[in-house]
Amino acid sequence: MRNFLYALLSGILLAVAWPTYGFPLFIFFAFVPLLLAEFNIRNHSEKRVKWKVFGLAYLSFFLWNLITTYWIYFSTPFGGAFAILVNSLLMAVVFLIYHIVAKRTGFSAASAFLVSMWMAFEKLHLNWDFSWPWLNLGNVFSEYISWVQWYEFTGTFGGTLWIWLVNIAVFKAFLQYREFREKGIIYRAILKNSLLILIPIGISFYLYFDHEEPEESINISILQPNINPYTEKYNTTDTRIGELLLDLSKSSVTDSTDLVLAPETVFADGTRLNLFENSNAVFYGTQISRLQPDLNFLGGVSLYERFSDPGKVRAQSNRIGLSDWYDDYNSAFLIGPDNSTELYHKSKLVVGVENFPYQNILRPLLGNIMIDLGGTVAMKTTQEDREVFWLNDSTGTAPIICYESVYGEYVTGYVENGANFLSIITNDAWWDDTQGHKQHLSYARLRAVESRRFVARSANTGISAIINSRGDLVKTLGYEKLGTISGKVGLSSEKTFYVKYGDYIARIAQFLAIFIFLFAMIKYRRSRQ
Repeated sequence: MRNFLYALLSGILLAVAWPTYGFPLFIFFAFVPLLLAEFNIRNHSEKRVKWKVFGLAYLSFFLWNLITTYWIYFSTPFGGAFAILVNSLLMAVVFLIYHIVAKRTGFSAASAFLVSMWMAFEKLHLNWDFSWPWLNLGNVFSEYISWVQWYEFTGTFGGTLWIWLVNIAVFKAFLQYREFREKGIIYRAILKNSLLILIPIGISFYLYFDHEEPEESINISILQPNINPYTEKYNTTDTRIGELLLDLSKSSVTDSTDLVLAPETVFADGTRLNLFENSNAVFYGTQISRLQPDLNFLGGVSLYERFSDPGKVRAQSNRIGLSDWYDDYNSAFLIGPDNSTELYHKSKLVVGVENFPYQNILRPLLGNIMIDLGGTVAMKTTQEDREVFWLNDSTGTAPIICYESVYGEYVTGYVENGANFLSIITNDAWWDDTQGHKQHLSYARLRAVESRRFVARSANTGISAIINSRGDLVKTLGYEKLGTISGKVGLSSEKTFYVKYGDYIARIAQFLAIFIFLFAMIKYRRSRQ
């Protein structure tokens, strides 16, 4: 019963630490009860040890996933259940592997393995077809951005490492006190762990106040049309949407405005790719860009390309009938002052909604179950490179579409290609007025710090925002509000350490996890001989 309560406590602590309502200090102790439960089982149980550890770990992680990401259900009930159940399962498997290694090695090696294995798991979650990095531990500080200004050097994996180091230090102190019952152990642990928490925060505060915002800037107008995707968006024509965007632009554009930013798939009728230049999206984008001589328009559009040539078929193509296919795109487009157009296709896709994971393997087994259960409607087609939209010869922006903004190293690709600021276009109304859209905005603040770039964010129903390169919210327009935001967005050309080297901490962790695991298995086999 005691171990069961430990597992419950870990799940609750993880949940109450999470943004946007939580306090991240709890994350530094959240894993300790679960680690104690595993230690108790490993050293005092004889039967079904692995199942006990797995069951308690699953309970902890299920509570955490359920409380923090329940809102996925409002977009897709099947997707919500799948994400919560499977992500909890994967986390529990990681913890079970730690248990196996801990039985075969000492405390230090087992702890190093747990930290490395967890980061390797988070790195996997950023790159495979079932990608779901929403609960990667480093995201927990997104509302307390002044604590992690050093993410410009480490990315969110620096936060994950920090969290685990403190948890393991607290866990070790607890074990020592339980064995020796000396008060000095408690005092030393309080001092040591206080320093482990406060020194990185102190460094971060120094970086926060020492950071200088870029001198160059542009003026931007962000549109929030507030169109309900369930009742209005796909029942409203692109013409009516275009007129609304034009009216909003006229009310906010001045002689000094350089860019008007509109949300993801704001033009949602579905336009054939080869007819894009003659579409309502281009027509109204051009009308807006003509409101003043140097004005650019950036927005989202739904595109598709239909074809019969089998040679053009790729893994993400969708079949129509027996002999036709089509590629479906969730795209961003830019209309320049000279009426030039640029296109970018979203390339980090939402699992089960825009992407059928490992379909060559799973589709023959599952058929159309994801469609039947309200999941995938059509596979989206992606592109390889991170396109930068150029407003003029020297000013480039990253056209980041929705879910892509959750991926730190992915976003650095735009900066490497010359982006001076980040433009995020999204449609967050799918989740209703829950933590979903609030967390999504909050994570964008991490991208600002990692790249030291301003962020301009246009969300269909909110929350639209301007974020400075410290990660501060400069201006916001709340959920379900029709309107605009106008302001200055700083331009930077410098590249942070993280932009240059990406998730190097995770890559080191992957190597270390493999090394320790092999070491543990070899040691165990030798001990059995």
